[in-house]
Amino acid sequence: MNHPEQEGSTPESADLLAGVPDALQRLWTPYRMVYIDGKDKPSDTSSPQQCPFCLSPQRDDETALITRRGRYAYTILNLYPYNPGHLLVCSYRHVSAYGATTEQESAEIALLTKQALAVIEKVSRPAGYNIGINQGEVAGAGIAGHLHQHIVPRWQGDSNFLPVVGRTKALPQLLSDTRALFARAWVELFGPAQEDNHA
Repeated sequence: MNHPEQEGSTPESADLLAGVPDALQRLWTPYRMVYIDGKDKPSDTSSPQQCPFCLSPQRDDETALITRRGRYAYTILNLYPYNPGHLLVCSYRHVSAYGATTEQESAEIALLTKQALAVIEKVSRPAGYNIGINQGEVAGAGIAGHLHQHIVPRWQGDSNFLPVVGRTKALPQLLSDTRALFARAWVELFGPAQEDNHA
């Protein structure tokens, strides 16, 4: 029997391969489609009315997954985490560039980042961290209109075949459980949060 490519010299269609066994095992992660399809991403990144980082502080901490509120910035769990405990540090003000933050905002972003490292260390004991800001869509910012700093806990072997080959992450804990552990540890380490005007 001739191979379809030999007959017409055109590339094989995926339809022709349906049902043909291969050596690959597949881990289906359909819940990721909401992220790929752009769920919760504002259509207008300059609009605070559509921005999830502007809307989240208006909700209660548990629903919004907020772990700590400051006067000028707050921390929130990443809804689509790279690793368990992936935190974001966001200014309340809708600003897209780090250079556009006020002295108070940049100081509190730094303070919350430092505190977050102690909290994650207490709760999760990671081997290391990735910390950084993706400023602008071209730099990888998912919500480019609102500045946010990533804090990603890392463990030896967390970049194994699952994410590298399978494009899948195994996340062993519910976000709500992680949020509760982090919020409790924050109070234990640093006391109650300062009052802010953004709740």
